[in-house]
Amino acid sequence: MVNQWPKALVATFAVFVLLAVSHLQVNAFSDENPNSPTPILITEPNTKRALAVPAWKFNAEDPTAGAEQIHQSGSDVYLFIYNVQLMKGEGANAFRLNVQDAKGRNYRFDVTDLVPVAIKGYSEAYAIRVRLRDTMGFWAEPINNADVAVSVTWRGLASEKRLLGHGNTGGPMADLLEKHIAKAKTSETDGSDYVANRWSGDRMRFLQQAGFGATSALDWRVRRIGVRAFLAEQLDAPYPSADNPYPDIPLKSTDSTNVTIGCGMFPDGTLERRICNRDHYSMYPVQKWFFTEALYGQPQLKHKVSWALSQIWVISGAGGVTQQSSWMLAYHKKLSENAFGNYRQLMRDITLNPGMGNYLDMARSTRNNPNENYPREILQLFSVGLFRMNQDGTLICVENNPCQPGDTPIPTYDQATVDNFTKVFTGWTFCNVGCPNSLPSIVNYKDPMAIVNVNNHDITAKTLMAYEGAPNPTIPACSGCTGEAIRTYANASLEQALDNIFYHPNVGPFVSKLMIQHLVTSDPSPAYVGRVAGVFNNNGWGVRGDMRAVVRAILLDPEARGDVKTDPNFGKLREPVQLATNILKALNVKNAALTGPSDGVLTNYTNGIGQNPFNSPTVFNYFPPDYTIPGTSLLGPEFGIMTTGTAIGRANVVNTMTYGQINAGENTPGGTRIDLADLQALMVADPTGNLVLDELNHRMLHNTMSSEMRAIILPAIAAVGSTDTLGRARAAVYLVATSSQFQVQR
Repeated sequence: MVNQWPKALVATFAVFVLLAVSHLQVNAFSDENPNSPTPILITEPNTKRALAVPAWKFNAEDPTAGAEQIHQSGSDVYLFIYNVQLMKGEGANAFRLNVQDAKGRNYRFDVTDLVPVAIKGYSEAYAIRVRLRDTMGFWAEPINNADVAVSVTWRGLASEKRLLGHGNTGGPMADLLEKHIAKAKTSETDGSDYVANRWSGDRMRFLQQAGFGATSALDWRVRRIGVRAFLAEQLDAPYPSADNPYPDIPLKSTDSTNVTIGCGMFPDGTLERRICNRDHYSMYPVQKWFFTEALYGQPQLKHKVSWALSQIWVISGAGGVTQQSSWMLAYHKKLSENAFGNYRQLMRDITLNPGMGNYLDMARSTRNNPNENYPREILQLFSVGLFRMNQDGTLICVENNPCQPGDTPIPTYDQATVDNFTKVFTGWTFCNVGCPNSLPSIVNYKDPMAIVNVNNHDITAKTLMAYEGAPNPTIPACSGCTGEAIRTYANASLEQALDNIFYHPNVGPFVSKLMIQHLVTSDPSPAYVGRVAGVFNNNGWGVRGDMRAVVRAILLDPEARGDVKTDPNFGKLREPVQLATNILKALNVKNAALTGPSDGVLTNYTNGIGQNPFNSPTVFNYFPPDYTIPGTSLLGPEFGIMTTGTAIGRANVVNTMTYGQINAGENTPGGTRIDLADLQALMVADPTGNLVLDELNHRMLHNTMSSEMRAIILPAIAAVGSTDTLGRARAAVYLVATSSQFQVQR
């Protein structure tokens, strides 16, 4: 007979199981702690001087023996750090040494080696080998006769600054460092997290990286299910939003005055003519759709990634090159279809897209009149770049790998390579007959380009890129081919050429770094690039080019995650589109009457500060990815459009958003205005303004507002009449939104 458990014990066990299952369900999507520890430089006893050993004296068995205070420019030294937890494979390229001299000039020295060492009193310490030479070369080398301040950075976190004798000790840096430490202490955040929920800063940072800004609803959603579960939702979300589908805009004649298939059926100067031209022969409807999706759409991540891709694979309406909104919409659909697909498919779809064919002239390239624009740009801008790279994005040079200052980088290809790819890309043009969207007297910008006249394709032999393991380094001639044999040969050659590009070892780091720059930080560490490039090369299932896996790796990388980043060089200037949408979404954007949603016509906010969406000035985008911030050695692409004029313009845009609105009009059917009613209510509850600053700190600065910043803003709020709650709320918003702490997305 089987033993029977007592009913009470069975009931107790059942309750235990239910509680356990419930606990598992509640925590099924719980996020791990996103915060990495802050690295700490080991100092000489009772000093603020970094412990340093010349490389030629370094002995891993007794690592600190031979420590010296003076080190010569160009020499290699070992510094010592602790309080870091490394992932498998994480090494020297995860660390950087930031350096500042007494003149306030900033430098970066290479970390070339990382060695675990045993030092009494420190657990899990490491020795980092540093070459005392600036790697970027904006300034002349630091003067080699005084102390400099050094700080180790890792995953966007910076150690405290310490002194290092550079050619000599002494000089004013010791006093300057004391002042810096005192100022840093007064600028520390108060540590409050008014939502009483851990990792709220990381959530808000994530929403700005993975979309166009945070709202209370999005914040609550991520808080409830966690970053990883929200990311999984976003990767599977239908796109675009059901209530904001792509506009269905028919193709028109390339002659806008055509009276049957243009806008010529309406008299010149009439409202009907203006609206017809606006909706068909400008980027207006694309921009309106785009901003509406950015402000209110659910699939924020795909929208953000598609926007990033549109700034890599650029076509533009500027100068009327991409003449019609329907052309741009067909192009954007291909970007979004492949945003979480495979990069190889994206390459094929964009190569044969008529919008790109028109913009970079492939649609007009024939064997007798070849055009190298597209072949050159698919190599330089869309896939491999100009010079050979390691997986972590560092350049390979003739003299050294990775390159050292003054070395000669190895070109990825030469002009002969471009000429041979040009031959491959001849013969494709618009499919104006026999395709689904072909119409009489209309150029077909919706269906892929095709070989219409086989005699326009070059059938001679081609020599493509040769690298280790390269597929199809040569394509033989199509000897004696005619008719359909040429079409078959042309299509096969296209696939072979795209494979030759796609499998080049540069593609992983090239694409990964660009995507990191658009989503997270302008100057990622080589380690970050290398980790993401590794996922591009193999998603874990042997698949190369899986953009879904790449995007996930970018956003979940420890260099991206964390409540706060203390490395002053981490982050990115908010590009104008991101600046506008981040502010508007944080402040309950509505129409001008505050009765419904904005109409999405926001170009008044972005055009004057350097970004007219879908109207990039060149194929190189609004700003180049390798732009270096003047006066520094830092990559900062978005600073490429930061001028004296646009800097003032950004403040003016915030002023217009805060104190004004976009009124309803002919091209702005509803207008746009922020709704500050909730901030006014907080101002009534707490006239000091502290509650409002707490709220703005959470929404806009992910709880990183410094005490120094708060101390400056509070008196400015108090200067506005106490009964003017709207004026006080506006003052707070304006000062936060124009601050450097907000303008740079951290």
